[in-house]
Amino acid sequence: MKTRLYKQSDLDSILKLFYDNIHTVCVNDYTLEQLDAWAPKNPDIYRWQASLNRNHTLVVEKESQIIGFGDVGETGYLDRLYVHPDYLHQGIASLIAQQLEKYAKAKGIAFMNTAASVTSQPFLKKWVMLF
Repeated sequence: MKTRLYKQSDLDSILKLFYDNIHTVCVNDYTLEQLDAWAPKNPDIYRWQASLNRNHTLVVEKESQIIGFGDVGETGYLDRLYVHPDYLHQGIASLIAQQLEKYAKAKGIAFMNTAASVTSQPFLKKWVMLF
């Protein structure tokens, strides 16, 4: 596995990973309508691109495939942290969270915070202050 900074050519892979994660991992906690609103088939790619570029965004690759990504803003807001459904529970989210936390601390941000899904709250409680 390799962790690196996000680049624009990653966008399509990230959008697919995000959609697959939401519609697979969160299916027991949300209705189909909620999942579709959260992760639509046709997302606003310009909004995504702007956000990923504005934040400190990391991706994790395995054999040139993006299997996880996460980003944190300048205020310490953990905007996203997602892992491909086939790679859950292998330490990838922890790896991303650790590196984002290290970045935040280096920027003088005392803690990260986020608004987390019901599905991700048990994991994220280790890393961030939840809203």
